[in-house]
Amino acid sequence: MKIESQIPALTDDLDLTLAASAFAALGSEQRLSVLRTLVRAGPEGLSIGTLGERTGVTGSTLTHHVKVLAQAGLVTQARQGRSIICAAVAYDTVRHLSEFLLNECCADCAALSKDHDHG
Repeated sequence: MKIESQIPALTDDLDLTLAASAFAALGSEQRLSVLRTLVRAGPEGLSIGTLGERTGVTGSTLTHHVKVLAQAGLVTQARQGRSIICAAVAYDTVRHLSEFLLNECCADCAALSKDHDHG
């Protein structure tokens, strides 16, 4: 299941609000654990039950955390038959967030180190 990013490429000050919202969603250890687990699972995602087993977060707590991540555009939920596939990760959004942080790295530095590279 291919997931499109809900957050466009973050390039200007207007996007600061979108980035702040996404980073705020990651401000919980449990939500960060959920996102990392989904990244490891790949684009097919996991059922809500499997996600709970792998993260140790279950029930209404897991539902709440997935909802917060989904509202931030970091994960999606889709019904497949009687199961909810929680949240193949919106990889483009995660990539855009890291680019947002690194886009202007060292822009105000007089000299850059040769060892300083973002890959």
